[in-house]
Amino acid sequence: MPPPPDLVSRRTRREVRNLCTSIKWDAIRGAFEDEGFVAGPEPEGDSSVRRTLAASYLDAIDWTDLATVRRALRVLERLLRLHERATGPDYDHERQHLRDELCRDGFLIDADGVISSAHLGTGLREESLANLADASAIRQSLIRIGREVETDPHGAIGAAKELIESTAKVVLHERGLPVDDRDDVPALVKKATKSLELAPGPEAGDAVRRILGGLTSVAIGTAELRNRGFGRGHGQRTAPTGLHPRHARLAVGAATVWCQLLLDTLEDPAAPWRKGAAAS
Repeated sequence: MPPPPDLVSRRTRREVRNLCTSIKWDAIRGAFEDEGFVAGPEPEGDSSVRRTLAASYLDAIDWTDLATVRRALRVLERLLRLHERATGPDYDHERQHLRDELCRDGFLIDADGVISSAHLGTGLREESLANLADASAIRQSLIRIGREVETDPHGAIGAAKELIESTAKVVLHERGLPVDDRDDVPALVKKATKSLELAPGPEAGDAVRRILGGLTSVAIGTAELRNRGFGRGHGQRTAPTGLHPRHARLAVGAATVWCQLLLDTLEDPAAPWRKGAAAS
């Protein structure tokens, strides 16, 4: 099983460490310890005691855990404010390098210095991911979506298609069913939906039937959008035009609604599929 990906890259953590050279030693320690972080062993070979101190905390953080990363982001916000207070409002290369690396990781910093992340809240509940045996592929797609939805619509649409595909495969795996890597997205969507008995029963009203049928069509339509050239992964004779971030947000929103429905149904103790599983 591959390890879960870091939500904040090593490059970004290196820039945080470099930023700390302008911050007082006690302020660095306070920023981390006020959020409950404990320093690990200090790395060797760095002449700066401030960088070394920051690295001892950064290296001890679990960057794959969402709740931990949210606390760490509050530390980064505080360090940015301390750095700005120490260096003044003038343009600073170190601060800009950190902002650039955070953006590459899928984070944004607003005018007040608040760090937000698209991929930490793209519509999928963290609790749903935490309950899976291996959510690494889903998380990778969310990271790509967060990084690209506003800047690279084609990439975000490709990531939305991959999110649907990965979620369907994870659901089948969790249900103990075979996954055929030759299946295209429509086939995977139908198999995953069937495995959770999401097809409306005879007692379901017309509105429920339309909603569930529409969600299946949405998932398949998102994949078709990517396959028709509005997404990464297929070479085209001519570049597609007319694609904007609003189209990417539509594809991402549609994909996450479908994926969350499947994950909610998978973890629901009263879901219809559990009755069939218990009987077998």
